[in-house]
Amino acid sequence: MTDLLLIAFVFLMASVIAVPLASKFSLGSVLGYLLAGITIAPLLTLLNVDVKAVQHVAEFGVVMMLFLVGLELDPKELWRMKGRLLGLGGGQVLLTTALIAAIASQFNLPWQTAITVGLVFSLSSTAIVLQTLNEKGLLKSDGGQASFSVLLSQDIAVIPMLIILPMLAIPELAQSAQSAQSAQNGAGQGHSEFSLIAGLNDWQTALVTISAIIAVIFIGSVLSSPIFKFVAMARLRELFTASALLFVVGIALLMSLVNLSPALGTFIAGVVLANSVFKHELESNIEPIKGLLLGLFFMTVGASINFRLLADQFLIITGLTIALVLIKASVLWGLAKAFKVEGSDRWLLALGLAQAGEFGFVLLSFTVSNGILSNEMADNLLLVVAMSMLISPGLFIIHQRFFLQAFYNKQEHNAPKQAIPNEGKIIIAGSGRVGGMVDLMLRTAGYETTVVDYSIERLKELESFKINTYFGDATQPNLLEAAGIKDTKLLVVALDEAPQITKLVRHVLKLYPNVHIIARAVDRHHVYDLWAEGCRDIISETYDSSLRMGRSAFEALGVTADAAEQMKDLFQQDDREAMRQAASAYKVGVPAHENEEYIKSVLELFESKHPETKAKLIAIRDQNQK
Repeated sequence: MTDLLLIAFVFLMASVIAVPLASKFSLGSVLGYLLAGITIAPLLTLLNVDVKAVQHVAEFGVVMMLFLVGLELDPKELWRMKGRLLGLGGGQVLLTTALIAAIASQFNLPWQTAITVGLVFSLSSTAIVLQTLNEKGLLKSDGGQASFSVLLSQDIAVIPMLIILPMLAIPELAQSAQSAQSAQNGAGQGHSEFSLIAGLNDWQTALVTISAIIAVIFIGSVLSSPIFKFVAMARLRELFTASALLFVVGIALLMSLVNLSPALGTFIAGVVLANSVFKHELESNIEPIKGLLLGLFFMTVGASINFRLLADQFLIITGLTIALVLIKASVLWGLAKAFKVEGSDRWLLALGLAQAGEFGFVLLSFTVSNGILSNEMADNLLLVVAMSMLISPGLFIIHQRFFLQAFYNKQEHNAPKQAIPNEGKIIIAGSGRVGGMVDLMLRTAGYETTVVDYSIERLKELESFKINTYFGDATQPNLLEAAGIKDTKLLVVALDEAPQITKLVRHVLKLYPNVHIIARAVDRHHVYDLWAEGCRDIISETYDSSLRMGRSAFEALGVTADAAEQMKDLFQQDDREAMRQAASAYKVGVPAHENEEYIKSVLELFESKHPETKAKLIAIRDQNQK
């Protein structure tokens, strides 16, 4: 237990120190994690930590990331991308493999080895690229979408690669690998990984594999909604987090059992759930875990760099790394031009995906165990993969500092002005008796809203009316980010509990000061609380109805309707002014009856303003009796 805590402490301490420093110097979190891994590598060696084993666990962060990416993609959007998936992505894998294999064959490598090297280097880092694109806000750009298409194609291409690679085995190496595997199995008492397709022939394997994919789609589209609704009825946030993890882990496990990429399976599940009412809650629950695992993965990449081997073969490794980046960037740039990816977006695609990827580690391990590459060559190639990933954040910095700014300035002067597609997003937190009416008014007037509610009963009611509602706790920062708070113009806070309302208002005012907030207040003291937080558009839930009842009381007592309305308006004007003045004396967290300054202020206002207002109201009453 102590050893585990010590290892966790080392990784966490390194990330907490290195990542903020890297972000401070605009280097990005990915480079921060990589540098943290490099820094703690000697300490991990001293503690006898199996970095590869830790990396294997951390790779699940990539699986989670693909699930979250899938949640952001509507199936129709994915179909729209089919041209780039097949042409741009497929073309990149084929051309890069062919070009690298052709160059490698010139160095007297067997053709099987040359093709293997080409396949390994054709893949890019999904983890680094998507994380960096998200951080820099470039994922929605044309270059970001093109990059995503290529990365998705590469993830899919891993499957046929795992089928092709064993056919490229070198007989001598294959025999040695088989002997080593037999010895290892003997030491491990014959233990082997369970598989649903072990011992099946080709057509049976294909049938089981297709059935697994259909099962993923069925679970995501049919079973997930009632399961999540059942869990949500417990109203325990940790239980929903557990069910979200169960969903992702279960699908990843199913894909592994049929020798498919877990990342591909969770991506498909994410796409299926893209239109689910639980979309944002799933994002907010998975995102923190994904972030930690990805950070751990990047640190293991940095820690796995063999600096002794790098020192011995520095020129060779450096030369291979530079050659790899230049070859991939050239292929990507040419394909981007052919597919009409213009300006800085073309350079974003070319530079962003010029590195090798995390699947390279998987394929290299696979090639050694199947007698395709020797251990010595695999170690050298692994170092090239790690070094290319290490310099990848620098390539993004080059794009941002040079190409992005240059093309932006050019377009600023030459490009025609584009029409703004919409006026901004509207989020309504809470869809009960207050938020529901606000949502109805806005939608009736033609506005599009995103409603977030944590009541599964209310959710079922709204679903029947086809209202765009998402399940989740709006007070959770991750859920707000998933719902798009950064791009929101208006936030209507209509939650039921005063502490929740205040918490949400405080968070949004602090981190997103440009968002206009209309906040519901449960009583007069809550109005003061929200005012103290800085909110200036506050609506007390009973205030307007109380004024209307007071106006009806005037009419019932013989005052004409017009005069009753005038009396109501006069009282409201005086009361609002008194509330603003009393707010300056109100202290958050101090009961009103214990706040002497507040009591004194209210009494002074009552003595000075009340007689004047009372006289005006009586005068209007006496002059307008029925």
